[in-house]
Amino acid sequence: MSAKTFGIPDGTEVRIPLGKLKKSPKNARRTPHGEAAIEALAASIAVKGILQNLVVEPEVDGEGAATGFFCVTIGEGRRLAQLLRVKRKEIKKNEPIRCVIDTANDPHEISLDENVTRERMHPADEFEAFRKLSDERGLGVEEIAARFGVTAHVVRQRLRLGAVSPRLVQLYRDGDLTLEQLMSFAITDDHARQEAVYERLPFDPDAATIRRLLTETHVPATDRRARFVGLEAYTEAGGTILRDLFTEDRGGYLEDVALLNLLVTARLGREADSLRAAEGWKWTEPHLDFPHAHSMRRVYPHPIALSPEDEAALAVAQNEFERLTEQHQTAEELPDEVDARFGELETEIDRLEAKRQVYDPDDVACGGAFVILNHDGTVRIERGFIRPEDEKPYAETGHEGDAQAAKEKGEGGVEAAHDGEEEGSASDEEDEDQRLSDTLVRDLTAHRTLGLRLNLSEQPDVAIVAVTHALAAQIFYFGANAHVVGIQPVKTDLAVHAVGIEDKAAGKAWSDRHANWATQMPKDPSRLWEFVTELDQDSRMALFAHCTALTVNAVKLPFDRTPRALAAARHLAEAVALDMTGYWRPTVGSYLGRVTKAGILEAVCEGVSKEAAERLSGMKKAEMAAAAEQLLAATDWLPPLLRTAKREAQADAPDEAQASEPRLEAAE
Repeated sequence: MSAKTFGIPDGTEVRIPLGKLKKSPKNARRTPHGEAAIEALAASIAVKGILQNLVVEPEVDGEGAATGFFCVTIGEGRRLAQLLRVKRKEIKKNEPIRCVIDTANDPHEISLDENVTRERMHPADEFEAFRKLSDERGLGVEEIAARFGVTAHVVRQRLRLGAVSPRLVQLYRDGDLTLEQLMSFAITDDHARQEAVYERLPFDPDAATIRRLLTETHVPATDRRARFVGLEAYTEAGGTILRDLFTEDRGGYLEDVALLNLLVTARLGREADSLRAAEGWKWTEPHLDFPHAHSMRRVYPHPIALSPEDEAALAVAQNEFERLTEQHQTAEELPDEVDARFGELETEIDRLEAKRQVYDPDDVACGGAFVILNHDGTVRIERGFIRPEDEKPYAETGHEGDAQAAKEKGEGGVEAAHDGEEEGSASDEEDEDQRLSDTLVRDLTAHRTLGLRLNLSEQPDVAIVAVTHALAAQIFYFGANAHVVGIQPVKTDLAVHAVGIEDKAAGKAWSDRHANWATQMPKDPSRLWEFVTELDQDSRMALFAHCTALTVNAVKLPFDRTPRALAAARHLAEAVALDMTGYWRPTVGSYLGRVTKAGILEAVCEGVSKEAAERLSGMKKAEMAAAAEQLLAATDWLPPLLRTAKREAQADAPDEAQASEPRLEAAE
């Protein structure tokens, strides 16, 4: 049946009202058009009109008579786009549509031909075409987006890809670069740098490697320095930010590292000046990292009672905090005003609690503090450091001076007489030394040392006192030389090996524990022996354990050749029943982002299940690490290096351990 049957020659171009067009039942495309595609078509038609006519055939009823409607053989997407424009009231429902009548060809075949034989333009041509619209016609991002029915972000991505080095774009056209690799190069518009990085690439690099090489001289916006200064302050100072349009770049990369460091130093300096003015320290020094090699003695605050006014204010704040907590303990989300009030109360409670600890005014007058940039981008203050040149001579601060001061003040009694006796004894010894030759003094004191060793070896309780005294004297009194037992604690700074370890919960717990002991130490090291001997047995052993623990070093370094020491560390872990799940968790930063994809899957397989690992196997590494962190959060999984042998054995055979208990009790 030809179009002439209806009085319309075949191949005639006609304008048919939109309402008279229908989807052809003979159309080869069965899968519905996507909404995004129809949106894009509608936007394009609104700007440029229908550039390609629809192909239609007249609809007939069962008797072969024309119904007045036409079935769209080619151009169903354009018909749907126009219907969308009707819905938006951009055009009327009877808008005339340019169509071509075709009854000579099989509708199904030409529909199939339309969708199969046409070839989409190469993406590189599309990128360059978008770039041409921007450069030559001056169209803005939003205007281009409106003309082609895509988002402004998509336009920016295509423009950025169109700005990649022509040499790399040609490699993409030739199949020597993937689209993902090309997108990684687009993080910068510096063609020379793009090509230089390409020359350095290993065989078939992943996108992350390319991105890392292109940004190796920049600072990510997540860096502590950037978080401390703030992106707004950095850009206001003239800094530029490189942004990756194809990945979640978390704010981009700061290009001017020198400017950033200058801003960090300046702000830390202001913080240090404010601290010195507010608290009266002799000096304050700003540092990016804590200067572990400072070679200074550290003093700590001592506890004092709060004033009645502060005690009352603290009680009021704590009571209100507890009342609010009880009122909202079942709430899933706190109202903004309640959340803000909680923050105010916490700040007030912390401020008042801090008043319980104060530094000696003499220490503040000659001491100082370090103002450090913490690993989370906040300021950390470490107070109480005394420079060697600011140390008072021992004669001014030592035991003898204190005794003389007591006499001058008339503080007599048993203690004053006792002090006088000790002072006299020390002077007698010095006078005796002066009357003897150096050789004889060495001879006599060697014999005395031998006698001390013999007696001490028979009195383990005194040995514990002597060792504890020696450790504490060297740990808490820098350079005092107040110990007689030749045991020297070797302290390893773990922050050198694990960045940010001091900011973790375990690191803060250790710091608090050490500070608690430091505040109890007598200011005069010559009184340390009495302090240790006057402690009860439990407290003395706790101090001994703390000082000993500070010397533990189980860090494994690449150049270590100490297998026996590492074996001893394993035995120590078993002896103290070490359970690292209380101190360490597998996160993207601590582990999962620093191992291979195979390592991530192995962790999930061990900690969760093989099925869970299989579900992650198709993900990119960053997504896989984040998903694995969530899965492992509810488990006690640890990497082999952090596991304790005996604990593993107990976990694997709980029934055997329980079965052995009655026999042990019977043996006892």
